[in-house]
Amino acid sequence: MSKHGSDSSPVIESAPDAPSAGPVLPAGLAVRKIEPADDAALAQIVRACLTAHGLDIPGTAYFDPELDHLSAFYAEKPAERTYLVLHDDRDGGSRVAGGAGIAEFPGIDSCCELQKLYLIEGMQGSGLGRILIEEVEARAREMGYHRIYLETHHSLKRACGFYAHLGYRRVEQPVPTAHTTMDRFFLKEL
Repeated sequence: MSKHGSDSSPVIESAPDAPSAGPVLPAGLAVRKIEPADDAALAQIVRACLTAHGLDIPGTAYFDPELDHLSAFYAEKPAERTYLVLHDDRDGGSRVAGGAGIAEFPGIDSCCELQKLYLIEGMQGSGLGRILIEEVEARAREMGYHRIYLETHHSLKRACGFYAHLGYRRVEQPVPTAHTTMDRFFLKEL
């Protein structure tokens, strides 16, 4: 895999006058690399989303040992992992509104795993998840990955439909993973 110059990665900000094939970030929102100061907010967002869907149970990301220290987890192997944060500076505030990451996935050749795609409740269904996925997919290509895998739960019907809409195809579980409660598996060629 090629090394990705993650420290030189630009912040993706809104560009209201630029033509776009996909959704454009509204003014005041930016996608940037995770920082240690983001850890607590991201852990809270992940746990709140899982709780809202009754998935605050063992076998989900709710109990991941790295959840409270995501920045360190992704910084540990920068050539193989990255995590992007959606940052909201609108309305005079400054907050983490969600994020998504990728990490090496040993179960499939040249494959990474889409990890921890979560948004705060008010931003779900707004096209921002698509922006995050497109950004992490671009980073995955830059890092030399040829495929991206993800796992989710059958009760998250909107998420399953969303992934299929973005070109992910449902597959059988390729290898056992830590998230034993997850029962829907998807793969996309990059």
